[in-house]
Amino acid sequence: MSNFILGLDVGTSSVKAVLLDRGCRAIAASQSLPTVSDLADDSGIKAKEQDTGRIIDTLDRCIGLLPRDKLQHVCCIGLTGQMHGVLFWKPKSGCVWSNSDSLTAKDTSQLITWQDGRCSNDFLTSLPRPDSHLSVATGFGCATIFWYMKHKPKFLEDFTVAGTIQDYVVSMLCGLDRCVMTPQNAASWGFFNTSSNQWNENILKGAGFPLHLLPKCVPSGSLAGKTCSQWHGIPAGTPVGAALGDFQCSVYSCMSERTDAVLNISTSAQLTYAMPADFKPPDSLQPASSISYFPYFESTYLAVAASLNGGNVLASFVEMLTSWMRELGAELSDSCLYEKLIHCALNQETSNLRVSPTILGERHDPLCLGHVTGISTSNLSLGHVIRALCHGVLDNVTSMMPVEHLQQAGVRRIVGSGSALARNEVLRQEVEKAFPLQVVYGQNADSALGVAMILCDRL
Repeated sequence: MSNFILGLDVGTSSVKAVLLDRGCRAIAASQSLPTVSDLADDSGIKAKEQDTGRIIDTLDRCIGLLPRDKLQHVCCIGLTGQMHGVLFWKPKSGCVWSNSDSLTAKDTSQLITWQDGRCSNDFLTSLPRPDSHLSVATGFGCATIFWYMKHKPKFLEDFTVAGTIQDYVVSMLCGLDRCVMTPQNAASWGFFNTSSNQWNENILKGAGFPLHLLPKCVPSGSLAGKTCSQWHGIPAGTPVGAALGDFQCSVYSCMSERTDAVLNISTSAQLTYAMPADFKPPDSLQPASSISYFPYFESTYLAVAASLNGGNVLASFVEMLTSWMRELGAELSDSCLYEKLIHCALNQETSNLRVSPTILGERHDPLCLGHVTGISTSNLSLGHVIRALCHGVLDNVTSMMPVEHLQQAGVRRIVGSGSALARNEVLRQEVEKAFPLQVVYGQNADSALGVAMILCDRL
């Protein structure tokens, strides 16, 4: 019987599980389920939270759908998931194992996600300056903890451990008393120096930050521990990798050549390529730069244009239309409407309508919001609007990392990936118009596969 590596991705809107055959590196089985975990924000603080219990229940169900005879031969588990966000829990009672092998969340906070908007620009500028080349934005773990320190300090008294949602799952699987975190996720929290692989403890301590909430940093690609219980047939004592960033894992799954650039458009959008092995990031912040340098593996970096505006912009447009239709007494599901909109745009090859889709701003320019120009009586059809919206998503990404920059870096090919690209032919057409380079689409470009591949290469 083959040995399998289980790759798990705890994403923004869904969880995915992949069983990778260690011998032939082929996918033996996979499952994906929507988490439906978003919580309504009644506070007026632009909170973006998710129900931790629902996420873990969905993850548990997803594992249960995989073939049990294969789960019994899992030799390692890899975790990845949405970066930047923060979850708080109590280590001794953070979960419950029931029915011998089912995992349920307990004594945790809600997940405050990367999309959280409670940290205003004024609040962020009041924070100490990090010793890092990466800036701090709203939705980043350390910024969120600072916000709770100022606005709800008693909330923090209830918990002794913090991490990303994927770090939490690793901790629960291994029964860890302290969260362990890789530089990939630590850098996404802010106040972390990727050159020394250390938190800015002196800076944080000087600001009164609760240092006990900072996870212990371990190398990306290393093991965090072993499972403390059987899990849907996976034996107790199975090694578990320290959780990795979903962005890095997605890139790993589809960047086959160092001359590739990966364009991922899912909820958000990222355009990235690998820096030379001897590259060192700047010593200090570059707050106005649209290009960041994310830690990858073995002290290497990815150059990244990370846009907050990707598939979520299209989803927001669809939600707006369905809301208007309800007000007018018409009903149509989001998924049905989405397909009709794509069909309309496919019949409209170009548009002189111009849409800047930055409805969420950008981390390097949070006040630059969306706008529409060039409106006339001849371009008000849905075909024009959707074509212009898809063009705008690509135009925004390439304004952050221009094609000339990619060519100067030696990029020869664009590898497209992500759920929005897979679903939207109009978006794919706009990708091919935007880049005077070969464009290919990754067949298996996803984070769950990526984390399984990473562990397979390191076992």
